Amino acid sequence: MIDVNKDNYEEEVLKSGMPVVVDLWSPKCGPCLSLMPQVEELSNAFKGKVKFCKLNVAENRKLVISLRVMGVPTFLFYKGGEIVDRLSGGDAVPDSIRAKVDKLI
Repeated sequence: MIDVNKDNYEEEVLKSGMPVVVDLWSPKCGPCLSLMPQVEELSNAFKGKVKFCKLNVAENRKLVISLRVMGVPTFLFYKGGEIVDRLSGGDAVPDSIRAKVDKLI
């Protein structure tokens, strides 16, 4: 997974030639941390088809606000530089994430 921040978000996410999943997380978010190993597995499963990135909300507040994200965990699904779907809170479970990724490709 690629760590993204305000400096590389445009290049890694918005200008990506392949679909992108952005995992917005916080070091103080228990559900975020427990999801991370499963998201890493998904990243490996879709390697070469979908780019997986993670964004630490505590270190990128302005970017998070501009993305209209109100809580974590939140997953943003991009295609062609545009947000086409999102999952957050209790809906952000591995099966739901996988289903949304399948729709991206």
